[in-house]
Amino acid sequence: MAVFRLPKPCQSLKIRNQESSKVGHMFNDKSILITGGTGSFGKQYVKTLLERYQPKRLIIYSRDELKQFDMEQDFRQKCMRYFIGDVRDRDRLIQAMNGVDYVIHAAALKQVPAAEYNPMECIKTNIHGAENVIHAALANNVEKVIALSTDKAASPINLYGATKLVSDKLFVAANNLASGHKARFSAVRYGNVVGSRGSVVPFFKKCIEEGCDHLPITDARMTRFWITLQQGVDFVLKNFERMHGGEIFVPKIPSLNVVDLARAMAPNLPHKIIGIRPGEKLHEVMCPADDAHLTLEFADHYVIKPTIQFSGYVDFAVSKLGERGHPVEQGFEFHSGKNSRFLSIEEIVEFNHLAGIS
Repeated sequence: MAVFRLPKPCQSLKIRNQESSKVGHMFNDKSILITGGTGSFGKQYVKTLLERYQPKRLIIYSRDELKQFDMEQDFRQKCMRYFIGDVRDRDRLIQAMNGVDYVIHAAALKQVPAAEYNPMECIKTNIHGAENVIHAALANNVEKVIALSTDKAASPINLYGATKLVSDKLFVAANNLASGHKARFSAVRYGNVVGSRGSVVPFFKKCIEEGCDHLPITDARMTRFWITLQQGVDFVLKNFERMHGGEIFVPKIPSLNVVDLARAMAPNLPHKIIGIRPGEKLHEVMCPADDAHLTLEFADHYVIKPTIQFSGYVDFAVSKLGERGHPVEQGFEFHSGKNSRFLSIEEIVEFNHLAGIS
């Protein structure tokens, strides 16, 4: 199974430049809006776009003025725009998307325990917010929209995953609403991002820096899909070119065991089992077995086709880039505990290094 290759640290810049030369110029002289653009993904996406393209406008849409102020200190280019707004506010979204060509919907309430304790807030942002993004894109005749999903949306057991599953369904079905519009909608689903805010790597790092005498482990059997932030950004960029509209794109990425992660970060620290948090899974799934009849395998990714029919025939087995996929076997699932590719401790160390975590 082909997966994202892990570049050597000294090769990473060269590889990124090679990738840049392959993805064309579709973002040049275009207006791009990122909801939740001050987050980890948004910042890296902006950095990558500015390095590789010459966008006409690059709009950060988010609700935290301090984060926008901080981000503005790093990104002062003339094409940058900063809009204060919430995805719960449809009118403000419609205003912000005026003249926009492409939208990346990254805004979400993502913390699993927080969603369990504040369910309606999660629903308002992740579901009602998704609906607002769709209507604003249609109102402005936006060309393409990609929504960021999560592995927790597949066979969800927590509220966060359930709201993101609903969001995925909304963005897929939006292609039927787009009759008479050029807008097309797809979603990208991937696993845990190395070093993202609120994730286990910064938590372990903080424990180590504070001199803890052990690392807390929820369950020694726990596995997770693993991807670097740059890999996630590159995957989303590529999918703008390959999408028809209606696909859920899933990258072929490796898994790791949480105990191996702890050993990679602190080889000499003992572990203490503390139990699974509310709404947490032992393993994650990105392509459920129940969707096997809809899943196509490509060289380095999967596509989950829509469950509904669109007006007009779309051959999802051939991407807009001419890539060809084939149906997976009946009962197939892309499962973090059954993955054919697991990271070794040495590779985990290298992933952390690429993510800027020593």
